[in-house]
Amino acid sequence: MSNIKALQWRYAVKKFDEKKILPESKVDILKQAFNLTATSYGLQPIRLVVVKNKELQESLKEKAMNQVQLSTASHVLVICIEDNVDKEFILNYFERVKQIRETPDEILDPFKNFLLEDFGNKSNEELAIWAKNQAYLVLGTLLTVCATEEIDACPMEGFLPEAYDELLNLKEKNLKSVLVLPVGYRAKDDIFSSFKKVRRAEEDAIINIY
Repeated sequence: MSNIKALQWRYAVKKFDEKKILPESKVDILKQAFNLTATSYGLQPIRLVVVKNKELQESLKEKAMNQVQLSTASHVLVICIEDNVDKEFILNYFERVKQIRETPDEILDPFKNFLLEDFGNKSNEELAIWAKNQAYLVLGTLLTVCATEEIDACPMEGFLPEAYDELLNLKEKNLKSVLVLPVGYRAKDDIFSSFKKVRRAEEDAIINIY
């Protein structure tokens, strides 16, 4: 299936077939896609929690306006941001660059010092907004990969982050939940699967400047 056909096929699933479980090979693809997603400066201030536990999924549903997708999905992906992007976090990134690319310090230091100063001048609120922006980049990647792999999904903002943080013990991992993505296979009786897409005309959505 081409990328465009895949995007035409996908929709925000309203009900999953809870008897159909994603094979681990498909889940692994989503994990790899998450980790390969572009982020600002390549810093990856994001983590992914993969939930496959019906009892826990039921609890997650209760803290998300009882949206049935959470309990019927094969897996629930919770996209989280780092609660503290500090000097140590940035230095760890440059250690990875040095180890993987064998880049010498004289090349890395100017960029490293820029980031340390830039992030050191940002407030916690500014850093949280920046990190959440990266979470949306990841969500876009995951939705596209889900479509091309014929995995159904439903992106969600409508949940109680504090409750999710507690249920998933995120605080002790220095994380905050920001987005949720139940994944699996659509139920045959989800009437939304047959609805036509409603989108603006392409000429209204895109401005061409040549």
